[in-house]
Amino acid sequence: MEKVVGILALQGDFKEHFDILAKLGVGAIPVRLPEDLAQIDRLIIPGGESTTIGKLLVTSKLLQPIRERILAGMPVWGTCAGAILLARRVIGGIRGQMHIGAMDITARRNAFGRQLDSFEANVAMKKAAETPIPAIFIRAPVFERPGKDVEILARLPDERIVAARQKNILVTAFHPELAGSTQLHRYFLNS
Repeated sequence: MEKVVGILALQGDFKEHFDILAKLGVGAIPVRLPEDLAQIDRLIIPGGESTTIGKLLVTSKLLQPIRERILAGMPVWGTCAGAILLARRVIGGIRGQMHIGAMDITARRNAFGRQLDSFEANVAMKKAAETPIPAIFIRAPVFERPGKDVEILARLPDERIVAARQKNILVTAFHPELAGSTQLHRYFLNS
């Protein structure tokens, strides 16, 4: 049976994820309402602005249903802001910032500085790809204090964690979809 991919389409760079999946010949549906979740087997939460996406998750009544599906085992991948939303703990967020909080990791928002400090790097992720993945970091987080069940998938040369996995949850601090890379999307689809 074919896996049905949903992409949270409330705010952020969801279109780029649709484009990468189309390159792979994989259809996806936008997730904007709780009833959309019933149609999908896995979910991508894109980058954007984590505070805004968190508020929109509440107003669209998606926060709790997404959390429940993830805790029940649905595969989910968060890129940048999506990863912040998946983290159990957030440093640098606004007071009372809404987040899904399903992964035992701390996300430090804007760890590399402001928009002007954005950069590109090739990230080695041996489990996901044989060659380094081109990655774009835009006001990106880093991940800290991983729980014992969290597997570190990638670090930068300075040892900061930029990709991790806990069972069905994948987080990346960067945007492979903006670089046009399909490697991580393939990894997510096959996991």
